[in-house]
Amino acid sequence: MILPDGALRPKIDPSARIAPNAVISGDVEIGPNTSVGFGAVIVAESGPVRIAGDTVIMDTAVLRGIRGCPLIIGSHVLIGPRAVLTGCRIENEAFIATGATIFNGTTIEVGAEVRINAIVHLRTRLAARSVVPLGWIAVGDPARILPPERHEDIWAVQKDLDFPSFVFGVERPAEGESFMPDVMPRYAGMLAKRHMQDG
Repeated sequence: MILPDGALRPKIDPSARIAPNAVISGDVEIGPNTSVGFGAVIVAESGPVRIAGDTVIMDTAVLRGIRGCPLIIGSHVLIGPRAVLTGCRIENEAFIATGATIFNGTTIEVGAEVRINAIVHLRTRLAARSVVPLGWIAVGDPARILPPERHEDIWAVQKDLDFPSFVFGVERPAEGESFMPDVMPRYAGMLAKRHMQDG
């Protein structure tokens, strides 16, 4: 399903293969010889998505461009099934495996690998040709690559990356409090307004 977002319509090279139940919406450009698999979602939520040529986006991957953080994917890239990429830059020859999650403001440099179910946290820079092992977390600039059981070490870096401010424009709440009641009504309303005309 190819959907406009207001006046912005996806631009897809004629040589690209788009599965019939993939969803592509808004300011999205897909280059030559790119394959988008079944159930994949590519949406320019509030920022553009640019995908160069010779790239494979496998079934059920979710790719989103957001305000201030366009999603840019280079050439000769593989995005695996169930991978989620939001507002990040993926340079040429990168390998993003099944179930990997890559957050806002991140750069994955040339030839880096993010393996199955690994996470690259927001505002992180993963060096060229480096590897995030299965289920591990990369965090910071330059990235520290840590196993999930080292939560305190991950949080020590992650806290200063300031997810609430960077993603939602709000201050981190006091310990034990939540920003969700303030942010979610605004976010849900924005999404409803943007996608009112989706088919």
